[in-house]
Parts: sequence; structure tokens; C-alpha cells
Amino acid sequence: MTSFLDSVTALINPQLFAEALALWLPRLFAAAATLLVFSIAIRVATKGARFGMQRAKIDATATAFVTTLVRYALFTIGGVTVLGQLGIDISGILASLGVAGLTIGFAARDALSNIISGIFIFWDRPFVIGDLVEIGDAYGEVTEITMRSTRVVTPDGKMLAIPNATIVNSTVVSYTNFPHLRIDLEVTIGVTEDIDKVRRILCGLVADDARYLAEPAPSVVLSALGDYNNTLRLSAWLDNEKDHLASRFALRERAYGALTSAGVEMPFETLALSPVDVRVAGQPAA
Repeated sequence: MTSFLDSVTALINPQLFAEALALWLPRLFAAAATLLVFSIAIRVATKGARFGMQRAKIDATATAFVTTLVRYALFTIGGVTVLGQLGIDISGILASLGVAGLTIGFAARDALSNIISGIFIFWDRPFVIGDLVEIGDAYGEVTEITMRSTRVVTPDGKMLAIPNATIVNSTVVSYTNFPHLRIDLEVTIGVTEDIDKVRRILCGLVADDARYLAEPAPSVVLSALGDYNNTLRLSAWLDNEKDHLASRFALRERAYGALTSAGVEMPFETLALSPVDVRVAGQPAA
């Protein structure tokens, strides 16, 4: 008990405390100054890298990847430098991490998987920032790609943060990866209607519309034969693939109006009932 009190007294001894403060104060100031310098350097370097890549007309996805690498690299160098200013042995910390690395790695395996998947996404580039994509049941515009997740904004304004590991292991459908996109619209008409007439009406809807390409030319094919109606499919190539949702809705409404105005029958699926004359053997018909 006496030795414990002596140790406590030594720790709160004003002279010893003053000596320890005099020893650590320069290190604390140096560490704080180094931290401030690296904080400014990270901000300046990331902005400079972003500005330089934008001037070089490099796309936003590559710009985001490079600025992320610059930020993490400077952060790591700054952290090591600050610890060195405080007199902390970095090699000892690394050795300790080597012992605990398996435990930490197992606990953070999902986070590490997302980071590695993020690097794969940046490298493989199945989509870029600004693309319209469909990942599983999610559809929207890619607004940001980070090391952990990809941010997708849906048409109704929701922001989805999809883990990168999920994206790497899923089928990704891009609506804007290629210059143009074809939209298909199906309509049903009565079995007695003139198919060539309907084809001319549907093709005329997109022939003079600047939103659709003249080449490849729009086409209308008979896609299904039914008992009470036939199905025609109109295919047209959009000039701006990002407008495919609005263009599809508008084209469907215009097709309905044009066919209705032309008197084209678009029947519901119905059943026709006909009277049957039932006779019993050996008896005259009623």
C-alpha cells in the first residue's frame, strides 16, 4: 500500500509533472503543426488533382478514384508523421497489428470486401458517374462511387447506397453505356385489323420526331398471334438514351391516341358465347 501511494505521489509531483510537460510540450506543438499542415495539404492536393483532371477532360469516375487515392495516401503519411512527432514507435504498432490482424480482419471482412470491390469497379468500369443503371431491383442514376458503396438516385428521388461487394456479384444493366438505346413498345389490335395500316401509323409517330434516329430505322413487327387480338411491337432508337423513361411513356400515350383516332380496334380479351342446340336421342328437336 505504501509503495502504491509513493507511485501516485510521484505521478502528481509538481516537479515531475513540470519536467514531463516540458518534455512533451514541444512534441505536442510539433504534432499539432504537422497535423494542420497535412490537413491543408490533403484539401489542396485533392482539389488540385480534381481541377487538373477536369482540365485534362478526364471523366468524373477516374477523377473520383484518383482524388480518393490521393486523400488516403496523404492521410496515411500524415498519421505516421504525427505519431513519429509524438515519439511513438511505429514499428511496435505494426508488430502489434500483425498479432491482432487476423481478428481485426475477420471482424472487418465485409468492409474490406467492399473496399476491394470498389477498386475493381474503378478498374473494370462497368458504369461511370452519371450512368443510368439497374442493379438487382434498383434503378437510377449513379451519382457517386466510393471505396465502400455506390450511390444511386432513383427516379422518385431516393438515394440508395449499394455495397460495392453486392455490385461486383450482381448483374449490372447500364442504359447509358453505349451512345444510343432502343425502346420497344407493344400494342394489341383486333385480329381483323389491317397490320400494314397500323404499321404505317406507328412508324409515323417517330419518323419526324427528333428524339428518335432515322438510322437504324424504326420497325414494327407482329410479335404474337392471339385468339382475339394480335400484338405488334414498335422498336425505335433514341438519340438521347437518358430520356428513355419519359420517351417511352410519351410514345405509349401518342400511340394510343393515334390508333384510336384512326378507328383501330384495340379489344379487350373476351369470350364469345353462341347458343347450342342440344338434342336427346330418340326425341325430336324442340
